[in-house]
Amino acid sequence: MAIIIGVRFRHAGKIYYFDPDGNDIRRGSYVIVETARGIEIGRVVMDPREIDDEDITQPLRKVIRIATEQDNARRLENDQQAKEAFSVCKKKIREHNLDMKLIDAEYTFDHKKLVFYFTADGRVDFRELIKDLASVFKTRIELRQIGVRDETKMLGGIGICGRPVCCSTYLSDFIPVSIKMAKEQNLSLNPTKISGACGRLMCCLKNEQETYEYLNKQLPNIGDIVENEEGLSGEVQTVNILKQTVRVLIETDDETTVEEMPADQITILERHKKGARRRKERDARAEQEQRQAAAREQAKERAAERKSRRAKAIEQARAAKNEETTEDRHAKPRTDSTSAGERSARNDRHERPQKHGQSQSAGNGTAAEKTGAGNGAASGRSGEEGKNATPEKQEKRRRRRHRRKSSGEKSAQQAQQEPQQHA
Repeated sequence: MAIIIGVRFRHAGKIYYFDPDGNDIRRGSYVIVETARGIEIGRVVMDPREIDDEDITQPLRKVIRIATEQDNARRLENDQQAKEAFSVCKKKIREHNLDMKLIDAEYTFDHKKLVFYFTADGRVDFRELIKDLASVFKTRIELRQIGVRDETKMLGGIGICGRPVCCSTYLSDFIPVSIKMAKEQNLSLNPTKISGACGRLMCCLKNEQETYEYLNKQLPNIGDIVENEEGLSGEVQTVNILKQTVRVLIETDDETTVEEMPADQITILERHKKGARRRKERDARAEQEQRQAAAREQAKERAAERKSRRAKAIEQARAAKNEETTEDRHAKPRTDSTSAGERSARNDRHERPQKHGQSQSAGNGTAAEKTGAGNGAASGRSGEEGKNATPEKQEKRRRRRHRRKSSGEKSAQQAQQEPQQHA
């Protein structure tokens, strides 16, 4: 066991233990002690008491002396100089164009160190700033970056409850606060409702957490199946923690009613498994995804089937067209046994003019006779083939024979007129 006193160096700051060293020290007085930063003056907030050695951070420092009037005057003087240093540092920050917000400044009791507290979003290069401040104050300069909770603790403020914030009035240490505490106390999860002046979760959520944990142990959870003393059973819909009552949904054959029952008059028949609703929703989503996947597969199969039917119909149409073309080719008869070259040569012999007298005319006559004979033979051959020809083709052949006959007659008349002109 050890005798200690509790000393605080800032308002609502952390309490540090010191050995009174046999001095008669009372709560509210000031003492001079040695700390890691140097010689400091602090205010006693705990009377001397005995505590276990396990609760003490070794080594336990001793009190140097009880503060005198000169020490108190020097403390006030240091506070005034710290305010002036705060103004000078703000000007230097603007000159160096640094992205930082100065919060507070303080001197150590022995005036060997000047500490500035600031906040910033990230890391700040303040080496040039320290050089300027050291040249102005001629002492050791320390810049310490703090968080938004420490900022609110130093500056103070009014919370949403209308009272000064807890951290700047009586909380010496920041306690861990989680969103689970708000859920346990059935509070609104709106960030503006459960956040303090610092923007973090309110520290006062911890104040009533133990009470709510004790009350919640005596209440059923939402979704549990309960039964009262009268034998009515149903599912818990809502829970009133402070009144210690629950609203139960009772389903009968004819109707459904909601009744409010005291927590001490009900018996829990079946506990609602945590996460059952989430599992049910997850299973429903999985089933819906499976249905959608099956629908997509069916749509793909129908599209493939339509495509195959369309391709099959196109192939059938092409096959039918090819069959018709083949039948037409086989049904078309030959119209003429003579070739086109023979017909053109025969026409040239008939139409060549005769310019050299009777020998040529005789020759022409002989040629005409040969041509006529050839035409007769050709017509004889084509006559046999023309029996099977269509009426249109027979008409074309008749016109062709008529043109050949008329051209032969003209050539014979010209041959008779040419000798008379020469005579």
